[in-house]
Parts: sequence; C-alpha cells; structure tokens
Amino acid sequence: MGHVNRNLGQSTLRRTRRAGDPMATYDRLPRPLRVWLSHAALPWSPASAQRIWTKSRAKGLSPEEALASLNKAETRMLSRDQHATCFKLNAST
Repeated sequence: MGHVNRNLGQSTLRRTRRAGDPMATYDRLPRPLRVWLSHAALPWSPASAQRIWTKSRAKGLSPEEALASLNKAETRMLSRDQHATCFKLNAST
C-alpha cells in the first residue's frame, strides 16, 4: 500500500540503488523476515535485512532473537536519522 512510498520520503538516511531483482530476493527470504520487513519503519533492502538475519542465525540465535537483532539495528538507524533531523531543525532557527 502507500506506507512504503511514505517511508522513502520521511528519512534523511542515505539511499542506495541495488543491482539485481530485489523482489526475487525478498521472495526467497524466510517468512518471519518477510513479515518483519512488511512492518519495518524504514525501507530496508531485502539483502540488508537478510545479512543481519543470516549473521544472527549463524550465531545460533532463534528466529525471534534474529528479529530482535533487526529491531535493534533499525532503532540505531532511526536514532541517527532523528539526530540529523533535530540538527537541521536547530540549524535553521
């Protein structure tokens, strides 16, 4: 729906173009990761989310713990974005 497009305009974080077919990569993701991506606050690439998922699972973490790792990474990114936005607001006043 419209929330993906809204996400792209809300962030000051750098966007990167990806080579390949991101939808094919998305379709190959484990179901819990696809569900997480569909509710993520930021527009994650399937490859980026899969990297964190794969590293977490390789460490022996459960799927729920791997999703917690993704939540933590997203929180860090949102915090960086919030600081950038606050800095811009303070600089303009």
